[in-house]
Amino acid sequence: MKTLFLLCALFTVVSLRTYSKCELARVFQNNGLDGFRGSSLADWVCLVQYVSGFRTDAVGQNKKDGQVVSTNYGLFQFNSQWWCDDGKTKYSRNGCKQHCTQFTDNDITDDITCAKKVVADPNGMDAWYGWKNNCKGKVLDYLKECNL
Repeated sequence: MKTLFLLCALFTVVSLRTYSKCELARVFQNNGLDGFRGSSLADWVCLVQYVSGFRTDAVGQNKKDGQVVSTNYGLFQFNSQWWCDDGKTKYSRNGCKQHCTQFTDNDITDDITCAKKVVADPNGMDAWYGWKNNCKGKVLDYLKECNL
């Protein structure tokens, strides 16, 4: 029983990841986000800072009249109404054709692919209120210390 508890605790520690700003900037750069659809690397990193705090396991609920109407998942906080299917949100459009929990693991390749789909949508980066309210037009020197 003690071994099972330790394995579960180890899995929990291993399964979460919080990136540093510069580390994530390098990952995004290596995966083609810099300049994608006109969005700078600083835009992408700033977005993730404000929507998930650089955490791969971030989950946030959206409520209306006290009821959960959708949930946001992962680094980019993909919404279960529009971008992924969590099996709970009514009429999910699942634009990225993924189960939402796939966006809360440490493999962010699928997250980046989905983010590219979101920004290709007519709303672009404005689809994320975290970017629109905190980063839009404000991130010119945001990654200066990263030496990219």
